[in-house]
Amino acid sequence: MSDLYQSLAHSKWDCKYHVVFVPKRRRKVIFGKTRQQLGAIFHALAKQKECHIVEGHLMPDHVHMCIAICSGPHFLDRKRTLP
Repeated sequence: MSDLYQSLAHSKWDCKYHVVFVPKRRRKVIFGKTRQQLGAIFHALAKQKECHIVEGHLMPDHVHMCIAICSGPHFLDRKRTLP
């Protein structure tokens, strides 16, 4: 059970967000090179914000991601600028 939650001295948490990106008018533009580049870009942004992409799916017309964020002194700053 301790592997499931993150913890500090007096708290335990498991904070995850389900994020969906949809292109304007839901056009099917996520394929080929764009699809390969988006995966790398999302992972780089998550690493930069000290987050972890638990699961992600790139569909032709939208993107689903489950993002786990770490709590800490800059928790609210990360929450406002999720990748």
